[in-house]
Amino acid sequence: MQSKGAVVLADAARLEAAVAAIFAGHGVPAEDAAAVAHYLVLADLRGIGTHGISRIPIYADRLRRGLVRARPDIRITHPTPAAAHVDGDNGLGFVVARRAMQEAIGAARRCGIGIAGVCNSTHFGMAATYLMEAVDAGYAAFVFTNASPSMPVWGGRTPFLGTSPFAFGAPGGTGSPPIILDMATSVVARGKIRRAMQSGEPIPAGWALDAEGRETTDARRAYEGIVLPLGGPKGSGLSLMMEVVAGVMTGSAYGGRVGDQYRDLDRPQNVGHSFIAFRPDLFLDGQAYGDRMDDLVSRARDCPRADEGQPILMPGEPEAIRMQARLDDGLPLTATDLAMLGEQAHLAGISIDTDALGKA
Repeated sequence: MQSKGAVVLADAARLEAAVAAIFAGHGVPAEDAAAVAHYLVLADLRGIGTHGISRIPIYADRLRRGLVRARPDIRITHPTPAAAHVDGDNGLGFVVARRAMQEAIGAARRCGIGIAGVCNSTHFGMAATYLMEAVDAGYAAFVFTNASPSMPVWGGRTPFLGTSPFAFGAPGGTGSPPIILDMATSVVARGKIRRAMQSGEPIPAGWALDAEGRETTDARRAYEGIVLPLGGPKGSGLSLMMEVVAGVMTGSAYGGRVGDQYRDLDRPQNVGHSFIAFRPDLFLDGQAYGDRMDDLVSRARDCPRADEGQPILMPGEPEAIRMQARLDDGLPLTATDLAMLGEQAHLAGISIDTDALGKA
């Protein structure tokens, strides 16, 4: 079914190959380029367009400027059998984060629980990506990251905190889906404001303030101002927690000093991440865990509905449904998307046939 505004319904595998070629053209090793492409297309498949292929231009620009290393020397130390400290050497956040989550899963396999703290990284895309990798391996997980300042600490009026996501995942039972919770600690992810600014659309009231501290629905003024924290002091407190576990504890930048990948074009970002993986059957056997998850989800779905026409879905389930539909029908790409891919391919010194991306 043709999506509104779509010029082509792309085949995900073909699109991944094209995106991988763009990153390989910037010197990224083939395996890493394929992983980055997979993560970006995965975000679009799940409907998280703010973290999908629309980000290619800034990632590629920072590679060309030498602000991100195409071939980082990722260094890992193990303070304890259950912990890993990962120095990302300013590599692509996707590559660094994938390695760190592998370390956390490996530690959880040995010890039941594992944690990896990361410094010297960059923007790592959609946090749910790494939750899904842990869940697919049979583990529950938390994923934390800090980010460039765009939100005030509660009581302040200037950017200090990032819109850092709170992310948790857990395997489902035999009859229930996994739980994949990935949410910004702001009222809305800043990427949505940037997308509205790029398309010239207004934003809802209550999302952000302009640079003078006034409420605005103008996306550009909002992007130049501050995003508001989710639930007031609650969102601010959660984001401050990210500064501790992903920033202070890992040795990365923190407290308003993480570089903005769009604005700070003269220095690395030094983003910090923290990945925690653990066995969901640590306290009871796997069968009991699965049965209890099935019971939890079943009883949640049976709750009286606010809207009888809408089913009760678990966190991550709407995205999974959207992903399956787009895998079946194709991923909608606009003329702007296709032009961007063509331009980025040219800058990478390659050519891609955007007409060949359509689903057969």
